[in-house]
Amino acid sequence: MVLKTFGWSFAVTALGLVAAFLFGGWTAFGIVAILSILEISLSFDNAVVNAGILKKMNAFWQKIFLTIGILIAVFGMRLVFPVVIVAVSAQLGPIEAVDLALSDKDRYQELVTDAHPAIAAFGGMFLLMIFLDFIFEDREIKWLAWLERPLAKLGKVDMLSVCIALIILLISAMTFATHAHQHGGTHVDKAETVLLAGIAGLITYMIVGGLSGYFEDKLEEEEEQEHEEEKAAREGKPKSAIALAGKAAFFMFLYLEVLDASFSFDGVIGAFAITNDIVLMALGLGIGAMYVRSLTVYLVRQGTLDDYVYLEHGAHYAIGALAMILLVTIQYEINEIITGLIGVVLIGASFWSSVRRNKRIAEAEAQAGEKTEVPSGV
Repeated sequence: MVLKTFGWSFAVTALGLVAAFLFGGWTAFGIVAILSILEISLSFDNAVVNAGILKKMNAFWQKIFLTIGILIAVFGMRLVFPVVIVAVSAQLGPIEAVDLALSDKDRYQELVTDAHPAIAAFGGMFLLMIFLDFIFEDREIKWLAWLERPLAKLGKVDMLSVCIALIILLISAMTFATHAHQHGGTHVDKAETVLLAGIAGLITYMIVGGLSGYFEDKLEEEEEQEHEEEKAAREGKPKSAIALAGKAAFFMFLYLEVLDASFSFDGVIGAFAITNDIVLMALGLGIGAMYVRSLTVYLVRQGTLDDYVYLEHGAHYAIGALAMILLVTIQYEINEIITGLIGVVLIGASFWSSVRRNKRIAEAEAQAGEKTEVPSGV
């Protein structure tokens, strides 16, 4: 099971490390290895959240997620995205931006640093909306019940998540953005940029998440009519649920890709603390992205989220923490190790709580069985 799920990740790791060694010797080899570990540690919560969405999709779309999806994740977000940032922020053509990334790495890093406020605002707002929508939903299973119960009651207020997100964006624009961090340790006023990028992130979430949710709801309605659809299929009539499932899966896939893009922002920016070589960055972050994809599928196939019910809670709290960290980094530099540790601690705590919950349930079932057992020989 492990080899089947992680086989491609192992192969890409081997090829990537060999390519790094051939490109720059043992130094490049070490940098790529460190970047891979960085990406995995920062994106574990991404894998947990992805698994919660991916388990609703059939085997075909799971395969699409591992093929086309990984191409988008590795080449799109880890290679093309950093170049696009430079092209847009410096108003350069694509070819000029690529040439700059390969020939003038220091200037390239400066331009990416200067574009960070917009990146952080867009990604921060997208991730913040995911977190807010999760904690304001009334869920049957609650991890931190003392907190989640009152928040679920507040969640009955329409558009509360959007209002809170906009308030946080406004505060960020009036505080962090007025002294946004730039290369060389300088600070400039980026309030307008942060506002526009943050609103763009919010709109992106509402469009993609809204379409995904709409088609998911329609799919659930169709599943309630499963028996009628099976009868129609036997009679040779078209089965509408197939097309609808395709739409639902497509928009969930699109949602997953945008979600992955938002998660990758901190990894791409954090990678510049280790290297400004675009080739090594793409290799290291690409290897890490492969493991995140494989881990997502592994969690789905093993039913881990069903066995450890608080994992999704921990991952979403980690998302909320990451969203706030991204907004804070508009002005202040925060070490990527801290970002990664916060996610690991929250997910680790949710996993431990799940283990304790399963143990309590098993003990209760065992005690109930002993009480109902009838003594023999009577």
